[in-house]
Amino acid sequence: MVKEVYSKKAPAAIGPYSQAIQAGDFLYVSGQIPLDAETGEVVEGIENQTHKVLSHLKSILGEADADFSKVVKFTIYLASMEDFAVVNDIYGSYLQKPYPARATVEVSRLPKDVRVEMDVVAYLG
Repeated sequence: MVKEVYSKKAPAAIGPYSQAIQAGDFLYVSGQIPLDAETGEVVEGIENQTHKVLSHLKSILGEADADFSKVVKFTIYLASMEDFAVVNDIYGSYLQKPYPARATVEVSRLPKDVRVEMDVVAYLG
């Protein structure tokens, strides 16, 4: 079984992809950036951007009757590793043990020049 998962509380895809795809017992959530879902504008500041991205992920997970406790893999993309400590603290406030596996990487550029993007894989079984 493969089906699209969509939340109106997160921004619509800005390209030929889905917000998330459920494939069997797994949910693959596309990278989320800190856009206001209503205006399409980028929110300012690394703290606000991080909360906005996590809020989008939470909304999409909720459409699949899941939450962060079901996430088995996070990938965090940062425009600068100088933001790592701030992003890590905020990220940690959304999660409980056992924490998911995670990769955090600095990239040369993100869509719309945001400072953070995240994607997740959740196990729904």
